[in-house]
Amino acid sequence: PSSHPDEFPTEEAQNKERQRLFGVLENLVKWENTNNDEILAEAKAEIMKSTGGNPPALLDPFAGGGAIPLEAQRLGLEAHAHDLNPVAVMINKAMIEIPPKFAGMPPVNPETREQEGFITTEWTGASGLAEDVRYYGEWIKQEALKRIGHLYPKVKVPKDQGGGEATVIAWIWARTVKCPNPACGCEMPLIRSFALSKKKGKEAYIKPTVTGKTMDYSVVLGKNYPESTVKRTGAQCAFCGQPVDFGYIRKEAQERRMSAQLVGIIAEGPRGRVFSPPTDEQLIAANVVEPDGVPISDLPEKALGFRVQAYGMTQHKDLFTNRQLTALTTLETLIHEVQSKIEEDARRQGMSADMLSLSEGGSGAFAYGQAVRVYLSLLVDQIANHQSTICSWNSPNTQMRNTFARQAIPMVWDFAECNLFSNSSGSFSNLHERLCKAFASLGMMPQGKAKQFDAQSDCGFRDIMVSTDPPYYDNIGYADLSDYFYVWMRLGLKDIYPELFRTMLVPKVEELIATPFRFNGSSEKACEFFENGMYSAFQRVNSYACENIPVTIYYAFKQNDSSDVDVNDDSSEEVVVASSGWETMLSAIIRSGFTITGTWPMR
Repeated sequence: PSSHPDEFPTEEAQNKERQRLFGVLENLVKWENTNNDEILAEAKAEIMKSTGGNPPALLDPFAGGGAIPLEAQRLGLEAHAHDLNPVAVMINKAMIEIPPKFAGMPPVNPETREQEGFITTEWTGASGLAEDVRYYGEWIKQEALKRIGHLYPKVKVPKDQGGGEATVIAWIWARTVKCPNPACGCEMPLIRSFALSKKKGKEAYIKPTVTGKTMDYSVVLGKNYPESTVKRTGAQCAFCGQPVDFGYIRKEAQERRMSAQLVGIIAEGPRGRVFSPPTDEQLIAANVVEPDGVPISDLPEKALGFRVQAYGMTQHKDLFTNRQLTALTTLETLIHEVQSKIEEDARRQGMSADMLSLSEGGSGAFAYGQAVRVYLSLLVDQIANHQSTICSWNSPNTQMRNTFARQAIPMVWDFAECNLFSNSSGSFSNLHERLCKAFASLGMMPQGKAKQFDAQSDCGFRDIMVSTDPPYYDNIGYADLSDYFYVWMRLGLKDIYPELFRTMLVPKVEELIATPFRFNGSSEKACEFFENGMYSAFQRVNSYACENIPVTIYYAFKQNDSSDVDVNDDSSEEVVVASSGWETMLSAIIRSGFTITGTWPMR
């Protein structure tokens, strides 16, 4: 306001206007106001006022998960999302590029169109697209149930818990290796926790019982959980008590001699959670062969956040049980089959019969079928996130943890296998419902554009607003971790976006992260690569940016590098703490020609 003395001549008037503008921001950032059209309109009006009715477009050259381009679009700005990673590009296309293309269109599926009140319903934003994702997703679920539903049998519920049958939520498995003690040689279970529920008053745990050379498992109510058989220092054989180091376990696993035993079952009964011991029926159902059509792709030999390769898991498919692989490949097959069904329904409702694809700018029935498939393919990726042997059981909340509970793929000893056809966390229905709800924030105008692009190359933009969240030095191995999703996404979408999915795995050589393993262990070379890469990227940003609008950079990096102890004159010791990640980022920004005018800590 102080820049406009003609409008706000006094300090009091300037402060009043400043507080009014702060109020707009304060309302805008509240979660409950996410889809409040009145508050969004108020913010858009301020943007138009401050830019003379002609706001610049926005570019995020490190778009990642797409929060910045999405919010820019919701504020009425033309948003451009660039990223080297095809998984990130696909997420951005799904958020800012595809929904506006079909905004305001009613759904094409016959079920919704036959409902009472369909004609008078106002299909705003992406609500019509969301309704079709719901309908055709449900069709896929029902078809999958017909084909593989027998792999997910129910369990019998004891009479004191309501009787009848209950749908399984999760199966708890324990990895096993043969005890190295020659006098024992039993298949020893490797279990971090025997607890099934730690909820107050509903505690339950798995009780192992040795019967000769085998282990039986029962469920006991209470909280006298047995001690774990695997700890940070190694494992202990539950049969003979022999201590076993991780070196032996790794060797057994690498020789493909690691197995898994079913140790417990969690189901949803008429009176809440039911905890059941393993049964022959459940074991038989889980014993399936590896299906055809599984992605054949290697895990990185060395990568930030990976621990599983040391245990013989060298390919992405090794992270899943055969039942999980069967579920995922069945869903991928159905995603391709549903295309013709969507097309036929869309043409029947008057959409163009041209064969232009989404990647070619198409907006007819063929492209619409592909658009619905994009979201169903992303749903399969979310299912994969909840359907791996890296998932574990959260006993305090009695629910599944997903694969990426943190940005890593660690070794999980006792893993939880989710039931695809339950209604609990990680199931098809649960994740499908979440996906459909997310459309409420999509479908805004103007049209956005997501593109695979290297931030160090010139994209051609000039006088554009730039706001970005660049990679965090050495915190996260984005490309290596996102391969987990890419291999499934590629199966579902390579015919729609052939250029985006032309490589077997996510590009890595140009990725701007400071990972020493890519430089033969040299931290110095990794740091140099990161700083030079960021310098080059921000030189480009400098050439894009508007003179009168600041560039904003979000850098949520955490790192403490403690130097040797310095001794002061009074002989007290002081540890000098530096952060090479922050230093290299700030240096790159300044060297590329920017002046840093403000820094703000973000909560």
